[in-house]
Order: sequence, then C-alpha cells, then structure tokens
Amino acid sequence: MSTFIEITDFNAKELDIYARLNENQLLHYYEPHGGLFIAESPKVIERALNAGYEPESFLIAGQHINEETLAIINRYENIPVYTAEFDLLTKLTGFQLTRGMLCAMKRRTLPSLEKLCQNARRIAILENVMNPTNVGAIFRSAAALNMDAVILTDGCSNPLYRRAARVSMGTVFQIPWTILPEEGWPTDCINTLHSLGFKTAAMALNDNSVSIDDAALMKEEKLAIILGTEGDGLADTTIKGCDYTVKIPMTHGVDSLNVAAASAVAFWQLGR
Repeated sequence: MSTFIEITDFNAKELDIYARLNENQLLHYYEPHGGLFIAESPKVIERALNAGYEPESFLIAGQHINEETLAIINRYENIPVYTAEFDLLTKLTGFQLTRGMLCAMKRRTLPSLEKLCQNARRIAILENVMNPTNVGAIFRSAAALNMDAVILTDGCSNPLYRRAARVSMGTVFQIPWTILPEEGWPTDCINTLHSLGFKTAAMALNDNSVSIDDAALMKEEKLAIILGTEGDGLADTTIKGCDYTVKIPMTHGVDSLNVAAASAVAFWQLGR
C-alpha cells in the first residue's frame, strides 16, 4: 500500500523536484547517472508507467484521489504520495495542475541511432525544434500517423519536459526516440542513415523541391522526414545533404505551416 503524506510545509525538501527545480536541473538530477522528469495528468502518467518508467513519487490534489488515480498509485508499494488541497498545490507548483496529479519519474538511457532505426521504415527527425508544445504535438502526430521513431538534434526541446509530454498526450512514451550528440548533425547522422538504407527528405520551401505526393518519394522503402525549427526552417547544410527537398502545396497565398501542422501533413502522406 502506498504511503500518503499530507503537505504542510512549503519548504519540505522532498517537494523540491515539483516546486523549485527547473527542467534543466531535473534533467541532470542524478548526474552522471541520469535525471528525473515530471509527468502530468493520469493519462500521461499511466502511459509512462506502462512503458516501464520508474516512479519516484506522486503529487496529487486531495479531491482528485479517486478510482482512476488510486488504480495508478496502488500499482506501486513504498512510493510516497504527497497530497494537499488543489489551491495549495497550485500555489506550490506555480501552475494549475492538469487533473490534479503529477509524478516524478526516473529518466532512462536513450538508444543509439542505429538501434532506433533497426526495424524502422519511416522516421521523423527534428532539427532544433525548441518549442516544447510543438515537440509534443509532433510526437502525437508521429504516433498516430505511422512513424516508427523520432530523432531529435541536441538543440530541440526535450520530449520529457512537462509541457511536451502533456501536449503529446503521453505518446512520447509510446514511440521510440533519441537525441543526437551535438557534433553528429547533420553530416554524420545522414551518412549513418544512408548506410542503414534510408533516403532523407528535407521539408523546406525551395525552388528545387518536389511535391509531397511525388511518385518516386512515395515509393522509397525507408524514409527519414526532416523538419526544421520554427520560423527559420532547416539549415542550408541540412537541405544540401538530403536526397529530397519536399514541399507541401498550399493555396490562398499561404507560404508555410507551423512545424507541428506540417509534420501532421507529412506523416499522413509519407507514412502510408
């Protein structure tokens, strides 16, 4: 049976991970042996637990202790469950809790690029996508629209940041992903993908682009779809290193889509 601990002291050391540590501090919490992340809402927490992530503690508003949250909590013995009234937790954490439940979890070692691509046919690569909302939305589309894996460059927002995981609806725990070392992108990574049988498709507005429904593109057995940062798009060196430059045809004078919206269109078309 889990141990419920009512919060009475804002300065309790056990609550630092929820109230006083930022995402970067959580990322390096157990350095050099990894870190923590915070999962928010019962659905996201359950998907993380089902994927094998290990909980460190739970934080839950008293009025949200119900059948759904108890089913999650009771899966683990000897994991502390901190509780308080909703308004108190909002003040403690500095934001409104989504459905009144948080869970601190241990991060896992990320797989290598080669291992991630071993049995993959369609993968997405994100280059310096820094907005966690966009990262979360892209993961949700990737999981829904037949991507086998997501690869992120070192400049991307981490998929396990609270907002990214929440926006993804927990799909960051369902689709395999990894982060590339800073020095490996783009040349080393693209060369590795080529050695694994992948063709690379840069999503960019370019005079040399092919349409997203291009027949040769659609026939590629293995394809890596590469999307760039908000606003600036992909770097020129990345585009030059790819096998295809691909654009989404648009109307009414619209010249581009938000990267999350573009990802959904690309995954739907190229993931079939």
